[in-house]
Amino acid sequence: MPDLALAAPSRASQGRGEGTVKTRDGARIFYKDWGTGPVVLLSHGWPLNADAWEDQLFFLASNGCRVIAHDRRGHGRSTQTWRGNTIDRYADDLATLMEALGLRGVTLVGHSTGGGEVARFIGRHGTSRLSKVVLVSAIPPIRLRTSSNPDGAPMSAFDELRRAVAADRSQYYRELSIPFFGIDRPNAKVSQGVRDAFWQQCMSAGLKAAYDGIKAQTETDFTSDLLRFDVPTLIIHGDEDQLVPIGNSAKLQQKLIRSATLQVYEGAQHGLPVTHRDRFNADLLAFVRA
Repeated sequence: MPDLALAAPSRASQGRGEGTVKTRDGARIFYKDWGTGPVVLLSHGWPLNADAWEDQLFFLASNGCRVIAHDRRGHGRSTQTWRGNTIDRYADDLATLMEALGLRGVTLVGHSTGGGEVARFIGRHGTSRLSKVVLVSAIPPIRLRTSSNPDGAPMSAFDELRRAVAADRSQYYRELSIPFFGIDRPNAKVSQGVRDAFWQQCMSAGLKAAYDGIKAQTETDFTSDLLRFDVPTLIIHGDEDQLVPIGNSAKLQQKLIRSATLQVYEGAQHGLPVTHRDRFNADLLAFVRA
């Protein structure tokens, strides 16, 4: 059975700050809850936390929305569980958060691995609490190369990722910021401060959660989940994404999701909510209000 909340949120609700909810296995899921108005719920990428959405939290809450972002279990301020670092459990934790806060009419937004979390939430829990969905640089339908997904990355690439994280995750995260933000591309304009914040967020994830999260985000097949989408869906992806290439993600999502709209950001990399913040914020707000 999916995990459901055992109790009401420990603190804030109705857009008044932050709090935690408790899952059936005892994990505490931290969340921020800002503003009032139409509800937008944000799911972050691997191995970040709710702080990755700070620009969107501030912008949307300043423009008449109630905006919520949580730290996935094992990440940031949530419980660093030894077990349960799987896509199914992530999706059930998201359901726990929605139920505890009594959320309805939600615009559910997922970036990168968060897009997989959103897809699996719909696959396991449906769309009764949702009004719209936004997938941003999202990983579905599947990243791993298989007989049915010949354009995916080989298992050897993800084995090397596991080795790098286990050996020296601090250095790996510093190097990951390069393709994440496209720092290796001409005319890149990403400050050292942005890279430092990225590293700090990555380091706040427990090593076990980060390690297990590699399997969760690369080997999970979300095809059947995407087929269950039945609310308006906006797909946003950069055509130069080095981590989740658009041809094996967003373009397939558009084919699998009924009535999905794809917006391609020319020249954008994986971290487009930061590098293309103003455009992304405006597009997100317009979709919420539509």
